[in-house]
Amino acid sequence: MEDLKKLQDDLWGYAETGFKEYKSAEAMCKYLEKKGFEVNRGICNMDTAFDAVYGSGKPVIAILAEYDALDGMSQEADVAEYKPLKDSTTGQGCGHHLLGVGAINAFLELKKIIDEENLEATIKLVGCPAEEAGSGKTYLARDGYFDDVDIALTWHPSNISSVSTGSHQACIQCYFRFKGVSSHAAGSPELGRSALDAVELTNIGVNYLREHIRSDERIHYAITNTGGHAPNVVQAEAEVRYFVRSSTGPRVKKLYERVCNVARGAALMNDTELEIIFDEGLVDIVPNFTLEKVFRDSFIKLGVPKYTEEEREYAKKFKDTYDVDVLLNQTYENVKDVKKLKKNIIESELNDYFVDKDHSDVCYMGSSDVGDVSWVVPTAQINVNCFSYGASGHSWQWVAQGKSSISFKGAIHAGIIIADTARTLIKNPNLIEKAKEELKERLGDQEYECLIPKDVLPHVY
Repeated sequence: MEDLKKLQDDLWGYAETGFKEYKSAEAMCKYLEKKGFEVNRGICNMDTAFDAVYGSGKPVIAILAEYDALDGMSQEADVAEYKPLKDSTTGQGCGHHLLGVGAINAFLELKKIIDEENLEATIKLVGCPAEEAGSGKTYLARDGYFDDVDIALTWHPSNISSVSTGSHQACIQCYFRFKGVSSHAAGSPELGRSALDAVELTNIGVNYLREHIRSDERIHYAITNTGGHAPNVVQAEAEVRYFVRSSTGPRVKKLYERVCNVARGAALMNDTELEIIFDEGLVDIVPNFTLEKVFRDSFIKLGVPKYTEEEREYAKKFKDTYDVDVLLNQTYENVKDVKKLKKNIIESELNDYFVDKDHSDVCYMGSSDVGDVSWVVPTAQINVNCFSYGASGHSWQWVAQGKSSISFKGAIHAGIIIADTARTLIKNPNLIEKAKEELKERLGDQEYECLIPKDVLPHVY
């Protein structure tokens, strides 16, 4: 396991963002090659996407790996206070370096099972870049990568160990780029046309729009170009980036068009030019209760990671950075025994038991490009604890704990759970057919529609 721990630490240190994961992808590819696998690099026009395939025949099971980091998440390892590094602005704030290591361990464990039990199956370790920004899996789904796959399995680091259920929002991301006319803000303001004003008008208009959208919809923005730092110069250019989310693909397309109309109106109001740049899109997740049940059975059989006193002391440092009352007042969707979970939060430094959940069709806030995969092949995922209580995704606490033995135990255990689940599916092909039938029934007469137009290729803006 030492080589996998080193890979975890290396990926944590690289902390590369979407479609820029050159060191991370290469490190994973070389690791797989050293284990004797042939690796295909650059699949589906993505330099940092790859796969490794083992076995033959049916079923074909894909194990999804991620490894991209987040902007603005720099943090020193193992330090239980906010301490950004001066030479970096990126960090593994969502634990995708662990996700990749856990997926590789699942692939290795499943290969061993196939060999030892003489099973017929084809397994694919799929390196999926740009989950946080870029939607790598969406390109894979759009371009037919999963057309011969029977089942897709994945996981995500978390604060609890459970089977993921329910859906997540479809999402479209874009840039509104305004072009104006510069002038002296005091001497000749009448000659200027402020692109920054257009950005602000867009944001104001969208803020009014929020009152008239569905409760399961979200809109976020960040100003990516203010046009300069001098207040006495009318800004000739400015740009704002938007995330538009809704519960389904068709709904997010309609909401996206409403947001675009607000930007168009802003440009009309102050006589500027507008360029709308489509960045990425991903659809909602289609849950699969059949696969969730198989995952649950593996959890019940294999349990969760065990922790030493030293690890618990380590976790307590980070738990203490949060107000426990805030944790207790959170909503814990679908948890069967909420009292037991809250008791564990009070008494333990970190989650140390399997948190059982009811199946759910509810669309929860947040988005993932796993959704596109789930529309074309039965897909399920689990969560495995890798952090202390209190810390949450996209936080410096997750970055700080990303090289710990606790996080490594979680990644390794996730691989074991996935491999055991895959074994059950291989030995029971009726479960695979049942999962496929469930997907077919859920979709009905709906067909997968990728939100990224065919002429848009993987890119970084």
